[in-house]
Amino acid sequence: MDQMKIGKFIAERRKRAQLTQMQLAEKLNITDRAVSKWETGKAMPDTSIMLELCDILEISVNDLLSGEVVSVENYNKKLEQNLLEMVQQKEAADKRLLSLEIVIGILVTVVFLSLVFVASYIPMENWLKVVLILIGLLTFIVGVSYALKIEQVAGYYECAKCGHRYIPKYNSVFFAMHMGRTRYMKCPKCGEKSWQKKVLNKE
Repeated sequence: MDQMKIGKFIAERRKRAQLTQMQLAEKLNITDRAVSKWETGKAMPDTSIMLELCDILEISVNDLLSGEVVSVENYNKKLEQNLLEMVQQKEAADKRLLSLEIVIGILVTVVFLSLVFVASYIPMENWLKVVLILIGLLTFIVGVSYALKIEQVAGYYECAKCGHRYIPKYNSVFFAMHMGRTRYMKCPKCGEKSWQKKVLNKE
């Protein structure tokens, strides 16, 4: 999707509705800075307010994502194109998130081991050793929890029994046995437990 084109379209429709950026922002309960970012192509409207924005601007979501009012003849074609681009953008974002998960895991492990090494081999008072180890442990726990949250929401897990792809609850991921990103979990569709691998697309 062309964010610059979409931004110019939002600005055009806002002016057509005789609204300032501030007035549009107030209707959506957001800041005028957010509206400015849309109109300059630096950001996209959040999906939670997209329908309301389209109602105010008197356009469809398909029009918004196309950056123009789509004619009836081209409507289905544009809709399919926009949906495909959204899926591709989600997959790319999920890949980046899963890469970030690896980086976070490595960093917090290095920090934890470094602090343990310092506490074990460098002369210092016992209370300071305990503090260093606790800081390292806390950093490790917070980092791993955040990495697991990324793994939970990025992409999908595929049931080995029925092939259903879904996003599990955080607790299911946290407590599941795992080998890398493959986790032993219960499928919400068939109810069977299996080793479920991480995949990026829904189908």
